[in-house]
Amino acid sequence: MDWLTEHKLPIGRGAKDIVDWLTDNAEWFFDGLSRSLEWVIDNALWLLQTPPPLVFIAIVAVIGYIVHRKIVFSVFIILSLMLIVNLGYWEETTETLALVIVATLVCMAIGVPLGVLAAHNPKFASILRPILDLMQTVPTFAYLIPGLVLFGIGMVPGLLATVIFAAPAPIRLTQLGVSSTPTALLEAGEAFGATRSQILWKVELPYALPQIMAGLTQTIMLSLSMVVVAALVGADGLGVPILRALNTVNIPMGFEAGLCIVLVAIVLDRLFRRSESSK
Repeated sequence: MDWLTEHKLPIGRGAKDIVDWLTDNAEWFFDGLSRSLEWVIDNALWLLQTPPPLVFIAIVAVIGYIVHRKIVFSVFIILSLMLIVNLGYWEETTETLALVIVATLVCMAIGVPLGVLAAHNPKFASILRPILDLMQTVPTFAYLIPGLVLFGIGMVPGLLATVIFAAPAPIRLTQLGVSSTPTALLEAGEAFGATRSQILWKVELPYALPQIMAGLTQTIMLSLSMVVVAALVGADGLGVPILRALNTVNIPMGFEAGLCIVLVAIVLDRLFRRSESSK
């Protein structure tokens, strides 16, 4: 077996050469992309942090009542967010929310069109499937290293890692929803003279909406699960106190920050489940 290990394939060296080439020849692109994403995140932070916490909590509670028409859910939102304020993690929570919101928007903007294309094109779907498997199985730290080299320390590499990890969910679920549209509905649309775009917008996407919403909630949950990883590359948010608690074995800090993440996850998950409750 020595001959096999002595003739190592230059896979790692090839990856480094690619990253070095991108750094030398496409620095302008990655710098522009980094600045654009930072601008989006900064504006999301401004929207979340400008209102006083109590005003923001009241707005979210009202939205929760409008969506579900349940006063119990609004009370739960108020109590959960008030507890986060009481524990002193409001700023970190808004930073995490900004990262999750931007990552979710990017994932859905990429995932829904790719899912529709994969549902209509089996050859493209067969090419896309192993790529999605790779995105979900490759350890996050493996692509954090080139992300740090190309984008530097901060929110952007954390956002990149989150998008890579979470994007397969909306792609797969959108593809599943569109491809499962009953043939009878498609034939009815064609019989009435609908074009392909009209069938997509008026038949396939409405039928696939529950699956797309499931992809949205899964994207949010997956994005929240990445807050600690994002903190490792300099992203602000609730992952920072968790890392500090881990390094100092601070049980109270770790438990409180983890509880804040759980409360945010429950509120967001219930907030975007209207399609299930309205069946």
